[in-house]
Amino acid sequence: MDTASSRIVVGWRERVALPDLGLAALRAKIDTGARTSALHVDAQWRFEQDGAPWVGFRISPGGRQVVELTAPVHDERDVVDSGGHRTTRIFLRMRMRLASVERDIEVNLADRRGMRFPMLIGRTALSGIFTVDPSRSFLHGRAPRRSPLPALP
Repeated sequence: MDTASSRIVVGWRERVALPDLGLAALRAKIDTGARTSALHVDAQWRFEQDGAPWVGFRISPGGRQVVELTAPVHDERDVVDSGGHRTTRIFLRMRMRLASVERDIEVNLADRRGMRFPMLIGRTALSGIFTVDPSRSFLHGRAPRRSPLPALP
């Protein structure tokens, strides 16, 4: 039985890892007002691999080195952003590690340029495991100045 007392408390901002993408530390805003999670991409393009839809994308966590990644497309659907704008976004399925807990989540690829956090963690990624204390930050490790990034091929 899930009770609030058994949940892990996180702050309004935390450091998360996306092991499937080789990203060990991303600053993320925890946002219970958002249903889905979003990852900032600088550019994205679609292609097919073995007859299945895939997406390639470029990210630059923290504004540093540019990393180019690929992943299978999990879904594509409309998302309404905080400004009320509806866009169709690509969704990926991936593992997220937050507070030593690893779970599969859906993440949409978005243009979060101008936002302070390259990652937004929505309530479906938090459901049943985490409780948010909006008065606290980085309860599970401060975001490092330099995130370890995968080497480009």
